[in-house]
Formats: sequence, C-alpha cells, structure tokens
Amino acid sequence: PAAELVQVGGGSAVPGAPLALLGAGTGLGVSGLIPDGQGGWTPLAGEGGHVSFAPFDEREVAVWRLAHARFGHVSAERLLSGTGMAFLHQALGQIAGQTPPERSAAEITRLALDGSDALCRDTVTLFCTLLGTVAADLTITLGARGGVYIGGGIVPRLGDFFRHSPFRQRFEDKGRTSPYLRDIPVWVIHSPWPALLGAAAALDQFLQSH
Repeated sequence: PAAELVQVGGGSAVPGAPLALLGAGTGLGVSGLIPDGQGGWTPLAGEGGHVSFAPFDEREVAVWRLAHARFGHVSAERLLSGTGMAFLHQALGQIAGQTPPERSAAEITRLALDGSDALCRDTVTLFCTLLGTVAADLTITLGARGGVYIGGGIVPRLGDFFRHSPFRQRFEDKGRTSPYLRDIPVWVIHSPWPALLGAAAALDQFLQSH
C-alpha cells in the first residue's frame, strides 16, 4: 500500500513499465516484475545479488582489493548484506589505519544512527552509496521505469539516514544514462509483512488459474 512506501527521489512511475526490487539483509535479494501483457506481472527468479561488485572511486577500489584478497570473487552481496556491512566496517578501519572492534550489522547501524561512532556512520553511508550503484545497474538492465522498490531487513530501519544518504546521488551518477535514471522513483518498503502479502497474491493467482 502507498502508505507503507517512502519515496527517495525521482519523479513519477511509468504505468505498466517493469519494476525492480532489492532487499539487503542476510543476503542481497534481487528481482523484478515484468508486465505479462494481460494486465498482470511475471516475477523474476534469479541470483542477481551475486553479480560482480563494481567500484566507483579509489576508496571503493581499496575496499574491493581487501574483499578480493579475502573472498576471491567480490559479489555485490559480499558488501551489501549483514555480513557485508560488518566487512565494510573492518575494511574502512583498515584503510584508515585503525583496528576497529568486531561489530554486527545491527550494532554498526545503531551506532551510526545515534551518531556516537564516526567509523560506523561512515560504514553505513558507504553501504547506502554502494546500494545506489547496484540499484542503478538493475534499473538499467530491466528498463525499470515503473520504479525501484527496496525492502529487506537493513534499509527500512535506516529511516531518514537513508533518505539523506548519497544513495540517490550515486543512483543517478551513471554517465550517459543519468537523465534516464533521474526520473525513475525509488521507494523504501515499510510494510511489516511484505513477504506474506506477496505469498497471498501468488496463492490468489494460483487459485484463479486452477
């Protein structure tokens, strides 16, 4: 429902255009809804969270190097998940010449939001920024002019922090496709039970077809 969505930039959705979905939590869920030509939608099942992470600037290249040394292939999910946020925290500390304590994503988020730890705040800011890169890539891939929906267990808890983060700036910073992305709305899902709503819709569709 519209009351459970918070828009983060962009204009109006193009009716009937594909939709993109991202959800960062235990992993990085990636999907889309494609018009089926009959007034309904076809959901995409895939593993888009495992696409290769693409660094944007020198600091992100440094993060990539640390992740590559530890994991080999560096997927988006390696950085944009609960364990990914914990890794970002350690990586940014190492780049700054620090040895920060091991922290969970929940603890990093709490300290970032209350402003009590500069490294945690920097970590969550970078997390939001990197999500902008991945969201833009997905949007361009799907032609998702119907909008981008962000769920999962992390971003909805960030509230105004996410809305004021560099997410939108990075989302639109895409060279020749920047004007295309500038008009596309992004919504953060604040529904308490989005998965159950989806399961109910899928069941309803199944029952109607049988």
